[in-house]
Formats: sequence, structure tokens, C-alpha cells
Amino acid sequence: MRLILFSLTLACGLWAQDPFQVKVTGRGRPVILIPGLSSSGETWDTTVARYKDRFECHVLTLAGFAGVPRIPAPMLEHVREGIATYIRKNKLDHPAIVGHSLGGFLALDLAAHDPDLPGRLVIVDSYPFLGGVGDPKATLETVRAGVAQMRTYMGSQTQDMYERYVKSGLSTRTMVEKESDFERIMAWGLASDRTAVTDAMAELFSGDLRDDIAKIKSPTLVLGSYIGFPGATREGVEANLRTQYAKLQGVEIQVTDKAHHFIMWDDPEWMFGHMDRFLKPVAGSK
Repeated sequence: MRLILFSLTLACGLWAQDPFQVKVTGRGRPVILIPGLSSSGETWDTTVARYKDRFECHVLTLAGFAGVPRIPAPMLEHVREGIATYIRKNKLDHPAIVGHSLGGFLALDLAAHDPDLPGRLVIVDSYPFLGGVGDPKATLETVRAGVAQMRTYMGSQTQDMYERYVKSGLSTRTMVEKESDFERIMAWGLASDRTAVTDAMAELFSGDLRDDIAKIKSPTLVLGSYIGFPGATREGVEANLRTQYAKLQGVEIQVTDKAHHFIMWDDPEWMFGHMDRFLKPVAGSK
């Protein structure tokens, strides 16, 4: 196992900062694992344990999250460009990319912008248009006012207010089944930079890749969940996923009946079963 501090120099040439930290474990074909909002790369510990004998796992922790210093906005664009640079710099041959939540959005964005770079994609509980998760009829225009209000509110928080909100679990407690897993998420949130969290949320919910995903060439597996989301049903979530991913040719969509948002923790055997099958051609290729 090795830890890489990867630096991306922006086009201005006056500022350099790490868009993420990378921990590399295992051997075999490369796979990049991207965690979600405020999350550490430790999100993928059990996933790495399963695949490290078949894949060289490049696990990211994004700038601003879980103790990693933040970078200026636009955060997600800089991270996406950083991942593309990392793949080229390290000569990774069509790495599989596994992304959870915000990480799934980044995986889709990368594959749409640089369709020849990645191999297979595994998208864990994420959508091309996160603003349309709660309301499938939402458009960018209808969510922009809410995003602006969210940015204003979060930007006005003191550090103490931010920490009390994280500890309350109002936005995270229903994302996992076990109390111990919630404690992990809360600790990562407290170690995250509130400006980075604000930037990431505003950019995420202002992004709409529903048309862009038509450019993706990678075979894509989408794993969805509905448990823990107020008012959500399996039928409604599956219908929304199929609508949002309609322009991604050949996409495979599966929905768990057991897991909350962190599928890799709540229903690992279900998730790994689908990943084993989907990634088997990658592990066996030359």
C-alpha cells in the first residue's frame, strides 16, 4: 500500500494544490474509487479488501473532505480535471471507476468529458441530475433558487453552527443502518472544510449531465437504493433512475431492497455480487 499526494497545477500557473489524496493498494488492472460528499476514502475499505488481489485500487479522498485541505471553487471541475491528469500521468490503461454519490457524479462527468480515458463505470447511488432526486419533474431552472438559498445559508454558518448541524445527523443519519457507521460519517463531516462542503453541494445540485452522458462510451452499472429516503419507493426510484439515465446507451440499473445510501456497508454481498459479475471482463483482460 502506498499514499500518493497528487498535485494539480491550474492553468494560471500561480497556484498548485492537491485536488485529492490517493492511497494505492493491491495488484492487477487499475480501478479508481471515489467517495461521496465529506467522505474519506475509507468508505471503500471493505471494497478494497475484496478486490485488492484482482485490481490495483486507487482510492481517493477529495480535497476539503475528511481532513484533506480544500481547493478553490469550482471544486468538482478541478477534481474531474485532476482525475484525468492522474490517469494520464500514471499511464493507467482504461481504469474502471467506482463512484459513490458525489463520486458517482464525478465518474459520469469524467467519462462524458474524456470518453476514451476510463474503462467500466460502477455508479453507487448517484444520478446525472442530483437536483431531480426528490422531484423527478425538477429542472435546473427550478432548483437554482433553492441552491442559491442553500449556499447563502451554509455560507453564513459559523464553525460552531456547522459542527452542531453535522452532529445532529439531520442530513446523514438515514444514510446508513448501523449507529457505528453513522458515527464514522459524522467524524468525517466534522473533519471536512465547511467552505468545501458548501462549494461541492452547490456545484453538485447545479449540475445536469442527463444530456452529456450520451457521450459516454464505457459500459456502466448503476446501483441504486431507496431505503432511508422519506417517501421513496422502489418503483419510484427505479423509474427515476431509468429516466435520468435514458441517454446512456446500454446502462444496467439495479436497485437494492436492503441498503440505505451507503450500499457498500449495508448490503455488501448484493453490491459485490453485481460488481464481481460486471468487472470480471476487466480483471480477465490483458
